[in-house]
Amino acid sequence: MIAILAQFKIKPEMQAEAEKALAEIAAAVEANEPGATLYVAHRSQKDPTLITFFEAYADNDAATTHTQTPHFQNFQRQLVQLADLSTVKIERLERIAGFAR
Repeated sequence: MIAILAQFKIKPEMQAEAEKALAEIAAAVEANEPGATLYVAHRSQKDPTLITFFEAYADNDAATTHTQTPHFQNFQRQLVQLADLSTVKIERLERIAGFAR
């Protein structure tokens, strides 16, 4: 399993548009990427502009495929308008313990 933690801050005036884009990308991933086993966006309770994605993929190929899909490419273009790109953090994680249900 490949896990990815992605964070970024949405521009405060773009919250509604960002929520729509987040819902669209999540639905597209669920419908089109069987190798994506988890793809969930969360909003920070302390900072409503901070978005954290938890992503899990069956393997490296599935993670790579995700970045090549039209819906991901479209979301990347939308982020230019919706987010403060200086806040983007993406981290690939290595599983060392635990389980998924």
